Amino acid sequence: MNEIQDLASPSAPIGVVPTACVCKVELRVSCKSLLDRDTLNKSDPSVVLLVQAQGQWTEIDRTEVIKSNLHPVFSKVFTLDYYFEEVQKLRFEVYDIHGHCSIGTRDDDFLGGMECTLGQIVAQKKMTKPLFLKYGKYAGKSTITVIAEEISGNNGYVELSFCAKKLDDKDLFSKSDPFLEIYRMNDDDSEQLVYRTEVVKNNLNPVWEPFKVSLNSLCSCDENRKLKCLVWDYDSRGKHDFIGEFYATFGEMQKVMSGNKVSWDCVNPKYKLKKRNYKNSGVVILTDLKLHRVYSFLDYIMGGCQIHFTVAIDFTASNGDPRNSCSLHYINPYQPNEYLKALIAVGEICQDYDSDKRFSALGFGARIPPNYEVSHDFAINFNLDDDECEGIQGVVESYQSCLPKIQLYGPTNVAPIINKVARLAAEEEKTKEASQYYILLILTDGVVTDMADTREAIVRASYLPMSIIIVGVGNADFTDMQILDGDDGILRSPKGEPVLRDIVQFVPFRDFKTASPAALAKCVLAEVPKQVVEYYSYKAFPPKCPIMDSPISTANTPE
Repeated sequence: MNEIQDLASPSAPIGVVPTACVCKVELRVSCKSLLDRDTLNKSDPSVVLLVQAQGQWTEIDRTEVIKSNLHPVFSKVFTLDYYFEEVQKLRFEVYDIHGHCSIGTRDDDFLGGMECTLGQIVAQKKMTKPLFLKYGKYAGKSTITVIAEEISGNNGYVELSFCAKKLDDKDLFSKSDPFLEIYRMNDDDSEQLVYRTEVVKNNLNPVWEPFKVSLNSLCSCDENRKLKCLVWDYDSRGKHDFIGEFYATFGEMQKVMSGNKVSWDCVNPKYKLKKRNYKNSGVVILTDLKLHRVYSFLDYIMGGCQIHFTVAIDFTASNGDPRNSCSLHYINPYQPNEYLKALIAVGEICQDYDSDKRFSALGFGARIPPNYEVSHDFAINFNLDDDECEGIQGVVESYQSCLPKIQLYGPTNVAPIINKVARLAAEEEKTKEASQYYILLILTDGVVTDMADTREAIVRASYLPMSIIIVGVGNADFTDMQILDGDDGILRSPKGEPVLRDIVQFVPFRDFKTASPAALAKCVLAEVPKQVVEYYSYKAFPPKCPIMDSPISTANTPE
């Protein structure tokens, strides 16, 4: 395990899941003049990042541990979603770590904390604040600096593999313990740490683990920007011995993709001045470089991905007799009921992304002809071979036509329909390409009665190319339905298994009664682009017909 960096690479490779609808921000952290809590050595600091939600602080990530260092610059990058319209409260806590990545519980392990909002950091770009101990007491002269950088929606990332040959031996009784640092040279002549490798013990020919960084982090998407690279011999007391340095650009690095050897002399400037025949202190070699384009929702849509739209309508008795004007299913000749309003608002958006404009329309919770047995996944056009309708108007006509033929009954079970669509999505997954994504719109007037089965079905569906939108119709208490929407916490199956992705969006229709259909559609479909990109990024499926530009040349292309 890396003794400088217990976490060998940034969590959730930077930029792997950016979206067009959410702004991603990278936060880099460093500290100065930390308190020295250790007797024999200096403190071994790590920074924990916490986010406040509903009054509670929750840890979301932490940096690596840097041994014996009171002025640490952490390689770990925190990646957060940034919402302009929200106050996002953050807390940074610095600890002196004892043992293997354990956060101490004693007061003397706590080196200080700082609270702020993400908006403050973004506005300032670079923010330095003092650290405080408990009860508002200053932690000496300790400070923490946080630097924010936005990741563009069309950013990519790069995977780099380095090794070195014949490095200088800095140790008397063993060989050097080398590690590599890469710094980006900014326009204001400042240097920003991009990545710090793990330490390779007792080896003058180290092979470092491959690592991933976003192109924004590495070179600000400028392939000619200078990168300063330093090689050190690790010292457990924090007094690392300098081996040498070299300068590179991402443009030079890309030559390895054409089969060319890419290497640099690792030079110690002091030796170069003093020694007439000095050549280098070793050679650093780039053995592999892999470029990964990060695609947007529009990349997938424009690449040919189709949105398959399915609507599922609640026909349980709690809706009221459709012949009664008080019923939620009452067909008013002068204006559509709430079911139709929600269906049309969402369907008219989705139909633009479906080339054949045919939509599956299902019902649940009714007794259906000819035997009038209860069904929870029947085609409202009563065609056993084809449940699709021609356009949104076809769905509306099938809905109006089926109402007189069925008996509203119950209970409100939605797991069968989720599983039915999931089976189609599972078949699509087998194609291993981004060709079809499924959206299931469930319109219901009450809380589902098969909650355990529904949670299980959603967890299974989160691994598939599928999203679920639930619109609550009527004035029922929908509090329990919020459980299915992952915005307030991670949805889990009855056995405790979490969803892979948040794929459910729940919206009460009554919140939009006086709003335009466009407002409802915008709300219920807001998360779909993100969910589509998350799924295909997780599966590493590119668009079917992507534009094959390099990430450097496309990084600033408007979407």
